Amino acid sequence: MKDLPQIVDKVLLEYINLFNHYLPETLEGLYVHGSIALEAYVNDSSDIDFITVTKRRLSKEDSSALYRIHKTLQQKFQKPDMDGVYIVKDDIGKMDSSCKDENEMHAYFNNGELNFGEYFNFNPITWYVMKHKGIRVVGPEILSSISGPSSQELCQYVLHNMNTYWVRRLHSFEESIEEVKHYPTAMIDTEIEWSVLGVLRQYYTLKEASIISKQAAGQYGLQELPEEWHSLIREAMNIRSGVQGVDSVSNDIRVKQTIKFLKYVISLCNHMNVEHHIHRLDIR
Repeated sequence: MKDLPQIVDKVLLEYINLFNHYLPETLEGLYVHGSIALEAYVNDSSDIDFITVTKRRLSKEDSSALYRIHKTLQQKFQKPDMDGVYIVKDDIGKMDSSCKDENEMHAYFNNGELNFGEYFNFNPITWYVMKHKGIRVVGPEILSSISGPSSQELCQYVLHNMNTYWVRRLHSFEESIEEVKHYPTAMIDTEIEWSVLGVLRQYYTLKEASIISKQAAGQYGLQELPEEWHSLIREAMNIRSGVQGVDSVSNDIRVKQTIKFLKYVISLCNHMNVEHHIHRLDIR
């Protein structure tokens, strides 16, 4: 098993102890993906992205136990947050998040809240990282046996996501620019980091048919994209790593540069991947 960051190791050990206390004889396996699996964990920023496999499907009757587990962790550890889902072995590799009835709902913990329902993160990215880079904390070695996704499925999913989620986000950004540019600098920083490094990760996947961390995607962008974008990319990377810079550019200009960058990368990716024939929204 890969070495985990010390704080992550402490949180997961406490999590396992709590789980076995409140839900004895239920835990089958615990697996970690996301930034930790990509060896890009950032203290006080990254979450613990987890998938817990249980011996039986958890139901709303288990809500009290799950709430106590996560509430205790939140009280003991301010950071990192837990973010993940509870599944049974048959759910491994599942792409469809829909639930036909209450018996198919999944318990998941996201943004500090426990939920039951359709889990939003069953997708090719999750299972690709789990299969190729996931970390087994406890339980059987099942990650390498995950079927798919293929490189084509991964790229098709990413291109579709770029032309739906990211294009809509871009349009919303443009339509509210007069409001956004007056946001507090910290909020604009968050938007720049999320947007710039987010689309660069997708650019990398479409070119290399693999997945890397946000910081690594920034480095890739510096290698592959024209120099005119390097300042913005470095700024996003610095924000991600918590490096305080000296702002010599107004927030108005920073917001406009980010919008321009999103348009550039989305167009570049669509040009590279015309063979996928994904429906594209107008990016103006």
